Amino acid sequence: MNRRTFIISRADAIGDVVLTLPVAGVLRELYPDARILFLGNNYTQDVIRACKHVDEFINWDELQQLGPEAQADALAATGADTIIHVLPRKEIAELAKKAGISTRIGTTNRAYHWYTCNKLVRLSRKNSPYHEAQLNLRLLTVLGAKPLYALAEIPGYYGLTKLASLPAGIAALKDPGKFNLILHPKSRGNGREWGIENYIRLVKALPEDRFKVFVTGTPAEREALTPLLQQCPGVTDMVGKLTLPQFLSFICHADGLLASGTGPLHVAAALGIHALGLFPPLRPIHPERWAPLGVKAMVFCLEEPCKGCPGAHDCACMRDISPMKLQEYLLTISKPR
Repeated sequence: MNRRTFIISRADAIGDVVLTLPVAGVLRELYPDARILFLGNNYTQDVIRACKHVDEFINWDELQQLGPEAQADALAATGADTIIHVLPRKEIAELAKKAGISTRIGTTNRAYHWYTCNKLVRLSRKNSPYHEAQLNLRLLTVLGAKPLYALAEIPGYYGLTKLASLPAGIAALKDPGKFNLILHPKSRGNGREWGIENYIRLVKALPEDRFKVFVTGTPAEREALTPLLQQCPGVTDMVGKLTLPQFLSFICHADGLLASGTGPLHVAAALGIHALGLFPPLRPIHPERWAPLGVKAMVFCLEEPCKGCPGAHDCACMRDISPMKLQEYLLTISKPR
């Protein structure tokens, strides 16, 4: 019997990719000897390469630089017999058909999947009561997967274990006598945020003898994070100081991470540390769909429905989550050592 080769297609952001990694884990369980390839963006390749279930990474950014015939030839050269379109992209769906991939799995609610895919799964994400990771796994039903995986099962399928070693100087920043907490306040403009003022209030409420606090973010976010760094001089500034592989390992070495619905939050959940997520009670970005899934994951969200906030940069539903509620929870999980 020929060895199966699968392509998981999700050229998307880090958080979306992390919630797609269980697809690779379930495929590995169903087909232990298969080759599993992941088609993603250059930005996310370090996360994808850190997954033990993924054998090869296909760089969509590089593939797009080729001409149409060369793109099809490159995809055909992978030897893949199956592609799973986790993130629907018309150009990728058409390319997979042109490349002659024999089994092409997509959803029924994309019109172009009706002529580019030959295995269709009835799946609508917008109004679904299920989590994003559960919906991703539904696409594998045509390959023998069960129709619904419990939320508690999914963390066992991440496989985020191929991490880089941390430089000694960075590893030494961890304080073994304290709860090492990463704050990742910004979201690259992709989500609703808690507000720098709330992070400042939280840091000032945490006892310094029990917590060592790190602040992370991209170089472009430094200006927005400056008030936090200036008003809380006890925090450790890691803004723009880590490569992505180092950041993954740094998260793994920490005890907890606090953020809104961003990629680092989902990485923290996948790595098994305390992943504390801040969410608005608003579809389709509510926690039932996008909460971090991990053995130590926790969500903070107002119980009242959204007040009709005008947008991501002015969201009372996020700002009104009490820093004291976070402080209380953090004191509970950070037993004195």
